[in-house]
Amino acid sequence: MIFSAFERMMALRYLRARRKEGFVSVIAGFSLLGIALGVATLIIVMAVMNGFRQELLTNILGLNGHMTVMSTSVFRDYENAADLVRDVPGVTAVTPMVEGQVMASGNNQSGGAIVRGAQPEDLMNRPIIAQAIIAGSLEGLGPEQILIGERMAEKYGLWLGDKLSLISPKGNVTAFGTVPRVRAYEVGAIFKVGMYEYDSSFIFMPLEAAQTYFQRQNAVTHLEVVTESPDEIEETMARVAGALGQGYQLRGWQNTNASFFNALQVERNVMFLILTLIILVAAFNIISGLIMLVKDKGRDIAILRTMGATRGSVMRIFFIAGASVGVIGTIAGLGLGVAFAANIESIRQGLQALTGTELFSPEIYFLATMPAEIDWREVGTVVLMALGLSFGATIYPSWRAARLDPVEALRYE
Repeated sequence: MIFSAFERMMALRYLRARRKEGFVSVIAGFSLLGIALGVATLIIVMAVMNGFRQELLTNILGLNGHMTVMSTSVFRDYENAADLVRDVPGVTAVTPMVEGQVMASGNNQSGGAIVRGAQPEDLMNRPIIAQAIIAGSLEGLGPEQILIGERMAEKYGLWLGDKLSLISPKGNVTAFGTVPRVRAYEVGAIFKVGMYEYDSSFIFMPLEAAQTYFQRQNAVTHLEVVTESPDEIEETMARVAGALGQGYQLRGWQNTNASFFNALQVERNVMFLILTLIILVAAFNIISGLIMLVKDKGRDIAILRTMGATRGSVMRIFFIAGASVGVIGTIAGLGLGVAFAANIESIRQGLQALTGTELFSPEIYFLATMPAEIDWREVGTVVLMALGLSFGATIYPSWRAARLDPVEALRYE
């Protein structure tokens, strides 16, 4: 082995607290605690950031598709265009859609909403919608019925069979001016995708009803395209553009949501750098603790040297003493961080019940539950970084102990 039994025994003895040397062990304990908390915090924060990104990406792409195809003129030949796009390799689904903004009103409540008109069978092919129905069904959605989110139903006090009035700002032109177009629709189904923005402001209705309401007879606003691999959207967009030819505009999900996901990535990187300082501070504590230990054990080091211990042996003793603090702290932080991240939603609910406050508001964070996704490559990076800083922190104090002159150390003893 690299370290002998004698070196391990001496390192362990030096870390034990004695009456006169307790302060050194206290510093070692705080160093261990700092590394453990730093590693755990980094793992938890990175897992939560990954969970946020994955949940938002899944919800946004699940409802909006990976690509949008629009016509440079009135989009009337959407059926032919949809057939051409479906034949493109890598495309899994194409949904003709009519979209518009409205004012929703019901039970003395009103607010803005986004209406999307699509064929019920196309909505059933979207797992994020089809699997999120909590009342009613898409199969039985009538021509004058709508699908609304759970939060919207709660806001307006609606349930199946109730009426919701939709007011379009682009109204009918009369002799007295433009009159807003108002129409009441029956709630045929309610969904809950878990993202506050969609559950509170999105309304789905049959395509023909949306075409009539928004006065787009035999036309749609765009095609929503779902692909096999969202990460390869640029290649798929190039193939779709080649199949459609001129007269169309294509937008990928990366362009549509670029600023949002870039902000998440920047925040994630900054959090990683800031929280790494916790581990760095703990590593400096290891340095200070070992330097104090070397100073306190000068007489012991001199005796060991006179008994035949080499400089390398002395250096390894203090290296083990410092590195063991880092290794134990890293392992403890790893266990704590993984356990916390794996049960973060249960912990959040427990803390909310205990404190009586809402710790994770869906209105602010867009999601109904706190997500966490552990990336084991990131966990490995955090562990290796903590071990590297811990090992690096022991080098100078260990070298200083090995360079101690026995004659000078024992001169005044």
